[in-house]
Amino acid sequence: MRIDVPADHADNPYGYAAEHLAPEIMKAGGHFSHAVYQHSKLSLREFEGARVRTAEINGCMVCQQFRAARDVGAMFAANGMRDAHTVADNGPAPDEAFYAAVPEWRTSPVFSERERLAIEFAERFGTEPKALSADDAFWTRMHDAYSDAEIADLANSVAAWVGLGRVAHVLGFDQVCLPFAEAAE
Repeated sequence: MRIDVPADHADNPYGYAAEHLAPEIMKAGGHFSHAVYQHSKLSLREFEGARVRTAEINGCMVCQQFRAARDVGAMFAANGMRDAHTVADNGPAPDEAFYAAVPEWRTSPVFSERERLAIEFAERFGTEPKALSADDAFWTRMHDAYSDAEIADLANSVAAWVGLGRVAHVLGFDQVCLPFAEAAE
């Protein structure tokens, strides 16, 4: 890890940092993250395609292993939020073949056009935001498939994953399972 975490908190460095190092900021980040998982109107497959591509770009190990359909309920339960609507309720869950195909989103037949656009958006948001914002041809395709509300939903979701996933990876928190995994057991 890139910050000092006492040995008795080594299994939950994120929780330690949230309680002792930057509580107000990390609490706000937690609220942002929960809002994405609770209020996104994207289909679960669109959401997961964009989220996983962001996790791959960020290098966040926890994010790459997370599966919203399987894990979001436990994540919410670990934070005292039971029986909340989540993105996991937004359609069928992707299978592992879907997750395995994300790096080949351009050519894989697994994805619908909207899913492909969501993944492309996430990739370009994470790697070339200036070019993305200036690409009129992309925005024409995006507006042909998504409403403005859906684009705002996707943009804010990707922003949460880019920022918070990079915090976890850069500080080395992603090498340790987060407490929500325990709530699922």
